[in-house]
Amino acid sequence: MAFLRMDLQFFAQEKTEKATPKKRQETRKKGQVAKSTDINTAIILLLVFIFLWLIGGFVGERIFIFMQYMFQEFLLFTLTPENVQSLFLELISQAVMIVAPIMLVAFLAGVISNYVQVGFLFAPEAIKMKLSKLNPIEGFKRIYSIRAIVELLKSLLKICLVGLVTFTILWISIDQVLFLSLIPIADSLVFVGTLTVTMGIAVAILLLFLAVLDYMYQRYDHEKKIKMSKQDVKDEYKKTEGDPLIKSKIKEKQRQMAMQRMMQEVPKADVVITNPTHYAVALKYDGEKMDAPVVIAKGVDFLAQKIKGIAKHNEIITVENRPLARALYDQAEIGDEVPEDLFKAVAEVLAYVYRIKNKV
Repeated sequence: MAFLRMDLQFFAQEKTEKATPKKRQETRKKGQVAKSTDINTAIILLLVFIFLWLIGGFVGERIFIFMQYMFQEFLLFTLTPENVQSLFLELISQAVMIVAPIMLVAFLAGVISNYVQVGFLFAPEAIKMKLSKLNPIEGFKRIYSIRAIVELLKSLLKICLVGLVTFTILWISIDQVLFLSLIPIADSLVFVGTLTVTMGIAVAILLLFLAVLDYMYQRYDHEKKIKMSKQDVKDEYKKTEGDPLIKSKIKEKQRQMAMQRMMQEVPKADVVITNPTHYAVALKYDGEKMDAPVVIAKGVDFLAQKIKGIAKHNEIITVENRPLARALYDQAEIGDEVPEDLFKAVAEVLAYVYRIKNKV
């Protein structure tokens, strides 16, 4: 038996269950989400090189103006304390005009790639200072873990594939590359720029394909990490919904209180309609305040006997009508008016009661 209990405890602690929505929300708040940095790299490279392909002429023109201005200023003017600042600001402004659009595209690409993967996420806990992160033993474990080996193999694979793609593009254009020294410099720059953008877009597409595979692996790994054991699920349910034993006791207490309130209403009834042994329904009617008689108490078996006992003690008239008692119990709840199709039968009972009490 001891071995059986140990086996059951082991299986209860084994993480076999999918993470609950609450667990997913908690891990997301900690910044633990399924995310691939390779997707960020691939999308940034792709959008930047596409942008360069679209505005390559503008960038080349700005670079030419920048170089021309720089050489002219340095050759024609002597640097003095008065013109150094103006020359420096001019060089900075020219460089910003070239680099700023490219950096802006890279920034937007990074934001888009992150949003596509994890949506809007603000997790200050992820950047909180934790001394446990400085533990050299844990760092050693991370460096020489299976995950680190996987990342190393991924990096080697990417290097080999990127090298293969760039070599293939260069090999296809080898004839033009060999004739670069024989064509004008302007044409050479255009060719080199086009070749660079082509290689960049090809590499970005390749990395994007690999990044999608990496993202699928990251999602699988993330789901595996946040899995819960059966005991974890039970504990979470107890925290969120409450202990089932306590909840059942609360419901029982609520039923008892509702029963007490119902029994306190029985003495106010005009009549109690019975089965006669299994069902009892107490009715009250006030012609000035009510449109129809109201059910103020009902019960079966033991509860029906209690209702009849209270009615007898308070001299409430009890009428035996089996079909009516059963119909009222099934069709009306406590506090409800008598159903319309039972008006006639109830009216006859009340008329009988009023005659007995000499109210008619």
